[in-house]
Amino acid sequence: MDAIDRQILAELQRDAGLANTELAERVGLSPTPCWRRVKQLEASGVLRRRVALLDPKALGLGTTVFVAVKTRHHTSDWLDRFAAAVSAFEEVTEFYRLSGETDYLLKVVVPDIAAYDAFYKRLVAAIELSDVSSAFAMEEIKYTTELPVG
Repeated sequence: MDAIDRQILAELQRDAGLANTELAERVGLSPTPCWRRVKQLEASGVLRRRVALLDPKALGLGTTVFVAVKTRHHTSDWLDRFAAAVSAFEEVTEFYRLSGETDYLLKVVVPDIAAYDAFYKRLVAAIELSDVSSAFAMEEIKYTTELPVG
């Protein structure tokens, strides 16, 4: 990957809907070589997909909850079942396995506390967990999907 590929990625992170001609102009290429580079970035897996970012509040999803999960189960079978259960919840927008005190961290986006309570009840009914701790985001200070490519 060279500097032009990195410029292409930076531009697409800012606006994935750019027409190829506009993208090519922004990175100093003609359209055909730019298109080829984008296709290569897709084929290599660096550019996984192009999406639209939605405003959660405009959709009535004004509550973000970070859910820390601890478990006594650490078998691959349990993890497979847990991952399948959590992945099935559309409210979960991010899901990580961690080192340290907390085993898993979920980012959950819901309309309000009552909706989170309903989610929580479905979560704990889905699989055995040792401890579930929730932290409600009070304010979003920084949010980006842009990765540093420079």
